[in-house]
Amino acid sequence: MRVLKTLLDQNKNWADRIKASDPEFFTRLAKQQSPEILWIGCSDSRVPANQIIDVAPGQVFVHRNIANLVVVDDINCLSVIQFAVERLKVKHIIVCGHYGCGGVQAALKDEDQGIISEWLRHIKTVHKDCHEQIDTLNIEEEKINRLCELNVIAQVNNLCQTTPVRDVWDRGHDLSIHGWIYKIEDGVIQDLNVSISGKE
Repeated sequence: MRVLKTLLDQNKNWADRIKASDPEFFTRLAKQQSPEILWIGCSDSRVPANQIIDVAPGQVFVHRNIANLVVVDDINCLSVIQFAVERLKVKHIIVCGHYGCGGVQAALKDEDQGIISEWLRHIKTVHKDCHEQIDTLNIEEEKINRLCELNVIAQVNNLCQTTPVRDVWDRGHDLSIHGWIYKIEDGVIQDLNVSISGKE
């Protein structure tokens, strides 16, 4: 219980600091949500979207799951995407993975992971489809990191096939999808140079 009390105290201190520096901040924030970016990232606690791109609350709409997957029958992810593109009218969707991803590492292991195994099969499919790019690497860390990159690229492609994205593109909505990857060791994001701005 002490941990929870500490979190509540820290929240109060944070809110007080914000109000002291900008008395109208929360009033403005409560009136609207109009981000231009939907961020689809990993649930890893070391990869908080707002902090690593240095934006304030309200500037990015966020969906996170293990290994930043976009699965075509994941109603949670699809609902977030639909809300972002139809209601918020975001202009960019960024799929951001990170090197050393635990989900990717687990998918490379040929062992039962319990309930998460069903989720990890999507990464196993990426590995199967791209095994020639991965299996020729000699160092395990390089294999993991290359699969992290290829997983981001696969999720960008999956995102382009979702109904909400295809619908807004059909209606001429200005929407671009990008693939990025984050390196926890130095805090720097790398653009994987995969950007798609409409049906191909």
